[in-house]
Formats: sequence, structure tokens, C-alpha cells
Amino acid sequence: MRAATHRTPHTTLRETVDVLVVGASAAGLSTVEALRRHGFTGTVTVLGAETHPPYDRPPLSKQVLAGIWQPERAQLRPSEALLALDAEFVLGDPAVGLDAATRTARTASGRTLRAGTVVVATGTRPRTLPGQTGLAGVHVLRTLDDALALRAGLLGAARLVVVGDGVLGTEIAATARTMGLDVTVVGPQALLMASQLGHRVADLLTELHAARGVRLRLGAGVQELVGSASTVTGVRLDDGELLPADLVVVAIGTEPVTGWLHDSGLRMDNGLVCDSRCRAGEGVYAVGDVARWQHEQLGRPLRLENRTNASEQAIAVAANILGADRAYTPVPYFWTDQFDVKIQMHGVVPAGPGPGPGAGTGTAAGMTVVDGAPAAGRFVARYRHAGAVTGVLGWNMPKQTRRRRQDVADALAGGPAPAPAPH
Repeated sequence: MRAATHRTPHTTLRETVDVLVVGASAAGLSTVEALRRHGFTGTVTVLGAETHPPYDRPPLSKQVLAGIWQPERAQLRPSEALLALDAEFVLGDPAVGLDAATRTARTASGRTLRAGTVVVATGTRPRTLPGQTGLAGVHVLRTLDDALALRAGLLGAARLVVVGDGVLGTEIAATARTMGLDVTVVGPQALLMASQLGHRVADLLTELHAARGVRLRLGAGVQELVGSASTVTGVRLDDGELLPADLVVVAIGTEPVTGWLHDSGLRMDNGLVCDSRCRAGEGVYAVGDVARWQHEQLGRPLRLENRTNASEQAIAVAANILGADRAYTPVPYFWTDQFDVKIQMHGVVPAGPGPGPGAGTGTAAGMTVVDGAPAAGRFVARYRHAGAVTGVLGWNMPKQTRRRRQDVADALAGGPAPAPAPH
């Protein structure tokens, strides 16, 4: 049995394995688990950039950040379960290059591994603002170490500015406000999460944050981060307003980790480009946030950044590695927990003119409440475009929302939809 714990990387050893998974993420781990469930007995090695064994990312901005969970609780599997996979986990040694023709990967320590099949699961990294590097008190949140560093900062701060009005920024704002901090959210959209939720539901989320005491500077851009003695003291907006801050979180999106593939011979375009089988090249597949694959039912490329997709795509890729040859056609999905509200979205909100850049319309014609009522704080809404169901959204009604998901699945099964998919 191969070790499933941290291993000091070799510097000159060449190894050959049947499957090499690059990325010890939820997607990478799920790929290995799916292979083993389907009876695969070949050799498997997993390369991880971090020293931590695979862990779950959604709790980082909520339970871990709030201190409700100890960091160990975010670990996806106990050590015994990892050992049972009979896979070698090489942690703390990121891949720095890949020759796709020979399926040979190089690591930062100089290790070389050649594989029959390579699965790329390197995920994404946070985007940053100019002047952010080297300024103490400015944080991003992607890794477990990021979450622990941000939590330590929050415990010693009174004023937090979150730059970013998307899922991550609003989750962090809600968590920090619950911890008692004075929180301000800055973002270019007129409403929180407008591009993901559409105008009507984004308006409800914005009202929720305002009612809980979150200060909002929406429709605003950031001119610069302001600091003193190499420590952040505020955020200056495009209109000149200075927002004082003891701590700043930058949550302005992510970019796929594909730099290590620049001379691989593979194609990159907002992720590692794959066919409908999530295959990027002969014997090379991609899973999770880094994969941009052709969704046959939508009729366009798609890249999804969420935990559910990481697991489902890994299962599909494992099956295709073993010869299934099936297209991966999921219903796009995401969820977010903020304050006492759980929002779930299956499919997409139709794009169109709205209150902010890229916002969904949320008009009466596009959105219909099919269960509950917004005034009651519990409802399910269905979105249509050109007569077809494009999405179902639930606000504190998880079971009912799940049942309505089939409406979206049935619409997708009918062929490419005219509504644009998320990027």
C-alpha cells in the first residue's frame, strides 16, 4: 500500500504511474475515489501544491472563518480513508510543467513523473489589485491557510472592507458582520450578486445585508489601496471617497491555474480547453474549476467553479478514463449561505438589461415564483427565456428547489438553449 500522507519529494527520481492527478483538491480526490469504486487497480499518484491533505473549500468562508469549525473538520477524508485508496499523495510539491505528448509532469522540487493518463485538477487562484502585494492587512481567500490568516486578522480588527460583490465577497461580509465587525462591501454592480441572481433576488440579498448592518458602496470602483508603514489603512474609491479599514479582503474573482501548462502543447482559454468528454488531449483530462469543456446540451463551452461540479465532473472523467466515452452534461449549480439564508441555483438566470453590468433581468416575464413567497422569506423561483426553463432558484427552500431542478434538466435535454451560460 502506498502512503497517503505528506511525502518529501524526490529530486532526481523518475517514476511511471498509470494515472497522475495534478491537484490534491476535492476534484482530484473525487477522481481517485471514482476510479477505485469502478474497480481500477492501477498505480495512482496525486500531486498537491499545498501541504494539507484534501479539504473542502466552501466552509472556509463560513464555518472555518467564523471559528465554528476547527481546521481539521474541513478535511475531506480521514487518513485511514486516504490510505485505503492505495494512492501516493505527494503534497507541498506543485507541478511546474507538463509535456502532454509524453504525459510527463515536472514538479517544483525537480521530480519527474510519467503517466498513462494525466488528470489536471489545479483549480484557480484569486485575482489581486495593484499594490496589494506586500501590504499587510490585505487578504484573499482561497486556501485553508488563507482562511486561518484572515480569521486571525478579523479577531484583531474592527473595520473590514470587502472588495467584491460576488459569492465569496458577500459570504465573507456576512461572516465578518456576524462576528461583530463593521463591514463595508465595495463592488461594481448595482446589487449584490446581480449577475448570478438577477435583479429581483439580488435586490433581496442586498436588502438582507443592509438590514444586518453591512455598509454598501455598490456601483463603485476601487482607485487604490491606502496604507501607512506597509499596513493597509483604507480603500479609496474612484469618486475619491476613502473607506477606513483595519483589514481588507479582495474577492474580485479568480483565474484558472494553467500557467504551468504554457508549453505543454495543450490549449488554454479561460481554463484548460476540453472536449465534451473533459479530454484536453490524448490521455489528458481536466476536472473542477480549471476545466473548460464543451457542454453538448448547452451547445457552448462552460467552466464551473463550485464544489458540486468538482465531484460530478470527477465521476464523469473517471468513467471516461475507463472507457465509458460519455459527454458530461450537468445542470449548472451553485449555492451560498449568508446570515440565516440559503440560496440555491440550478441552471442560470437569463441575461439581459438590468440594474448593473451583466445583471439578469429578473422581470416578471423571465421569473415566476412557483413556491412560497419572497415576503415570507421562503420561496422558489423559475426562470424562462424564449419559452424554455433556464433556471430554478430557491431561497430557504432546499427540498422544494431540488425537486424543481428536473424542470431545468428536462429543458437541457431538449438541446442547446438560447440563454447564455455562466463563464
